[in-house]
Amino acid sequence: MKKLTLLLFLLPLLTFAQDDLLDGVEPAAGKEKVTSAFKALKIVNLESTKLAAKGDLYFVVAHRFGSVKDGFEGFYGLDNANTQIKFIYGLTEGLHVSAARNQLAYDFAAKYALFSQVKDGFPVTIAGFNSMSINNTLKESLYPNLEFSDRLTYVGQLLISRKFSEKLSLELAPSIFHENFVDNPLQDNTQYAIGMGGRYKFSKRWSLNIDYAAHLNRAGNSVFNNPLSIGFDLETGGHVFQMHFTNSQGIDEAGFLGRTTGDWNKGDVFFGFNLARVF
Repeated sequence: MKKLTLLLFLLPLLTFAQDDLLDGVEPAAGKEKVTSAFKALKIVNLESTKLAAKGDLYFVVAHRFGSVKDGFEGFYGLDNANTQIKFIYGLTEGLHVSAARNQLAYDFAAKYALFSQVKDGFPVTIAGFNSMSINNTLKESLYPNLEFSDRLTYVGQLLISRKFSEKLSLELAPSIFHENFVDNPLQDNTQYAIGMGGRYKFSKRWSLNIDYAAHLNRAGNSVFNNPLSIGFDLETGGHVFQMHFTNSQGIDEAGFLGRTTGDWNKGDVFFGFNLARVF
């Protein structure tokens, strides 16, 4: 069953990672492709429809401090940080792959272009995203029968964005993810969510970014919450520096979609940033 689930999540990637990957991406002759719906590869936590260009290597540092509600005792979150180191490489103009590690999980992913928004033509940009993460928080001392496969979570997403103007871009991200191990017996291993986010550019260098994901089949007794993130992008010399507040300290998709612990209503939020360097 686990092998079948893995195949389910990898099938879109295997389908589109072929020589004809860009067949549906390029607009017809005379049609202008709409670009730069998002300047960064992520909105905040949610993946955007932007991909790394062919041959580009990104080195990304994503940082989430501890909860600000800890107050001075935890130095307002600075003492309990989660840091992700990530490498992203553009294999083709329509496909990039990534590998990442943070204190909570290892993460391997691919994002690939399907269709492009075209002026006076196709109305949206569509990309696919697949990832596999290894949960590093499960301890064998607590779960003596734990197997390596129990640590795996598979994520599949469609990223659908539209650039409405030079200032406003919005995105929807229907998502499915499968956790091989769930601690709550009332929680289904296969779970569904709908992500949504957007970017509003209010000056030449600054934009407001917001994303949210609504979990569709979370168990009624679950301790986890839906992730809401609010932040700003600062464009500096061809790079984008992202600063934000979020109720999820998890950075990988499995972490923030399924295991968000913070609560905005209780002030349980985390300050963070994403910083990328392109080679």
